[in-house]
Amino acid sequence: MSKRLCRIVIAAALALPLHAGAAEFRATSDAATILYDAPSARAKPLFVYGRDVPVETLVSVEGWTKIRDAGGTIGWIANRALADKRMLVVRGTIADVRANPEDGAPVVFRAEQSVLLELAEPATSAVSTATPGWVKVRHRDGQTGFIRVALVFGL
Repeated sequence: MSKRLCRIVIAAALALPLHAGAAEFRATSDAATILYDAPSARAKPLFVYGRDVPVETLVSVEGWTKIRDAGGTIGWIANRALADKRMLVVRGTIADVRANPEDGAPVVFRAEQSVLLELAEPATSAVSTATPGWVKVRHRDGQTGFIRVALVFGL
């Protein structure tokens, strides 16, 4: 194999996520989590997130994780600034959170765009086969209900 081809193969492998298949999500753990353009505290800061913002993890390297946020922005966050807590953010303008996982169920509350919701069930059972397309969530004020998966980022 030529050196050039070898470099291309290595570069392609480094660009792939560590875990093929389902996306992995985490949430920011600090009230001021900084997104950098490279995996270093000396890199250029791009953005500051608040606490509990869901992000998709792409790759981890020596104490840093490359992430993608709900808006599609990609950058690096220090691993210590990420929690295992599962949070979701509303994508649509308004999302109805219902008492049961069905379109005709009573609306428990409405969540506006960018509202953070906690995943109310463990991640392994969040998207149930019994109720495909729905997930159970909890608002910060304690209200719980079901929301359409297509209306949130973080799953």
